[in-house]
Amino acid sequence: MSQCFDYKSYAKQVLKIEIEGLQQLENFFDDHFCQACEMVLHNTAGKVIVMGMGKSGHIGKKIAATLASTGTPAFFVHPGEAAHGDLGMISEGDTVIAISYSGESSEILSLYPVLKRRSIKIISCTGNPLSNMAKLSDCHLRVSVPEEACPLGLAPTSSATATLVMGDALAITLLQARGFTKEDFALSHPGGALGRKLLLKLEDIMHTGDELPKVGPDALIKDALLEISQKGLGMTAVIDQNESLLGIFTDGDLRRILDKRIDIHDATIMDVMVSHPVTATPNMLAVEGLNLMQEKRINGLMLVQDNRLVGALNMHDLLKAGVM
Repeated sequence: MSQCFDYKSYAKQVLKIEIEGLQQLENFFDDHFCQACEMVLHNTAGKVIVMGMGKSGHIGKKIAATLASTGTPAFFVHPGEAAHGDLGMISEGDTVIAISYSGESSEILSLYPVLKRRSIKIISCTGNPLSNMAKLSDCHLRVSVPEEACPLGLAPTSSATATLVMGDALAITLLQARGFTKEDFALSHPGGALGRKLLLKLEDIMHTGDELPKVGPDALIKDALLEISQKGLGMTAVIDQNESLLGIFTDGDLRRILDKRIDIHDATIMDVMVSHPVTATPNMLAVEGLNLMQEKRINGLMLVQDNRLVGALNMHDLLKAGVM
């Protein structure tokens, strides 16, 4: 590693400059910011369309994604592509968030007349409140910074960070105003860990049909052990002729009866089963089933509906489903 160049000092200087830019951003959470929130929340019947060129476009894509995942339908449209057909993706009732630090992006400004003719509201996000984009918009969000972290003053650095934070502030403020919940978030993130925890139900992972371990009350213990071994859940249900759950017998119960020297070849399962076991319903959330099993310190769960056995699962099933 070179000993001549002080990498750490330059990195810390970048951090210092960007922090100062963000500290100034607090001054711009003003009435204009409130107006922008009101426009999106109450005056946008359709979607929020985010636009930006170059680095502003990259920031815009992230802002659109954050809005969409927190309850505000939104997507990004490239201004250049909009001028060549993608403007058709924008409908009456939508709101446009146009991003350009200079506020003079020719690609975006060329779209303003069409947007105005279609009565589409425009929120501009720039560093210059006197720019053409700011003056021609229905609402302006200011993201001025004292200086860029780039010593040449050319690469968008501090300004890009400030714009990103302004977008996050808008998205999260709208989330709070809407009363957006974890469950709402999970609906738009079904593939994520949170989605699995909040949307997955026990019926989605339970064993049914031929996979369901069950024996009658007159079955011998040795027959119940064979059922446990074949179905691989470490337990079996004991049911009557109507499929009603009478009890449960687990491999842990087997260890306990062996200590009592009970003859597994002659005794029936009715004599050793656990009556009134812990049960759940198929429509219970998987995470609630996990909490129940942990609270009761059990490794398996029988699922009943209308007093009839319909399924079973164990901790391994929850682990495979990504709930644990």
